[in-house]
Amino acid sequence: MLSKNDADFYTNLEKKLAKTSSWPSSYLYKFIVPTSEAKIKKLVELFDNLGAVIKTKQSSKGKFTSVSIQLTMRTPKSVIEKYKEVGDKIDGVISL
Repeated sequence: MLSKNDADFYTNLEKKLAKTSSWPSSYLYKFIVPTSEAKIKKLVELFDNLGAVIKTKQSSKGKFTSVSIQLTMRTPKSVIEKYKEVGDKIDGVISL
């Protein structure tokens, strides 16, 4: 369940996305995950078959991996739903 702060964040983000872009629109997701082949694979699988361009880059010490995912989303609500799905399914992920 989302905290009030998370719910407010997503509500505000959805409003900003609706105002600043015409939809469908290209959207760039950025995540940081602890470097784990299983976690990175799971993250990639959540965006699989959506036409996403996915780039990964490991931190200098190798503890974390940044994952950038560019794809076309239909609505601001669909952007938010994907953020929530990632947060629900992958422990330790940080959404940027």
